[in-house]
Amino acid sequence: MTGLTVRHRRTVALDSVDLDFGPGVHGLLGPNGAGKTSLIRVLATVAAPTSGTVSLLGSDVAGHRERTAARSRLGYLPQEFGYYPGFTVREFVAYVAWLKEMDAAVVAEAVERAVERVGLADRIDAKVKSLSGGMIRRVGIAQAIVNDPAVLLLDEPTAGLDPEQRVEFRALLREVGTASTVIVSTHLVEDVAAACTEVTLLEAGRIAYRGTPQELSAIGDESHPDGDGGDTDALGDNAIERGYTSVLRAHRLAARR
Repeated sequence: MTGLTVRHRRTVALDSVDLDFGPGVHGLLGPNGAGKTSLIRVLATVAAPTSGTVSLLGSDVAGHRERTAARSRLGYLPQEFGYYPGFTVREFVAYVAWLKEMDAAVVAEAVERAVERVGLADRIDAKVKSLSGGMIRRVGIAQAIVNDPAVLLLDEPTAGLDPEQRVEFRALLREVGTASTVIVSTHLVEDVAAACTEVTLLEAGRIAYRGTPQELSAIGDESHPDGDGGDTDALGDNAIERGYTSVLRAHRLAARR
């Protein structure tokens, strides 16, 4: 994407952002209102940018035909996940597969595989309305991966998952990221540290940092009172959290100058 700008009335959600993503697991970090969801929605083709260009899988998606073609190869879990409560898990994931225009001959097997990957094989014929919040979130992940997407977009995917489920989810991300581009928007720094190959930190619609989780942790190590310098007042219980708060503080100070 080049020069990506998104405005909501008088608010600038994204301000001339230039980004590219390749295979692997990419984490989007940032405080509330930083622009993470706006970026995910534009990449998912459910929202149009105010200005700038977006290319997905080698094609500019400004045109209707290109957007339609891209959507069949995308997986998307929005922050607010809508579903049909009267459907079973199997029916709902199959319905999404139909929306993605998957070959009918492979849908049944693909649905069972997606549901198994999120740990719900024993509830595949249960009504979605009978599931717990964490289970419904896993149904959302299943519908996002049913087509083995080339690009997987996840907005706060671990909301409602317990610690064990989050660990399993991170393993799934790493597996999917070996062959696909996975972009995860989250406010949980530890998820990024455990699963992502690259992290982009957004602040007030602009890029405040881009690098590996290890490099962000190194900034946090420098910010530790026993470190070699940096922002020794940075908050955080571990290196990557201190790196996150240190980068945010530096970016805000620079913006005021």
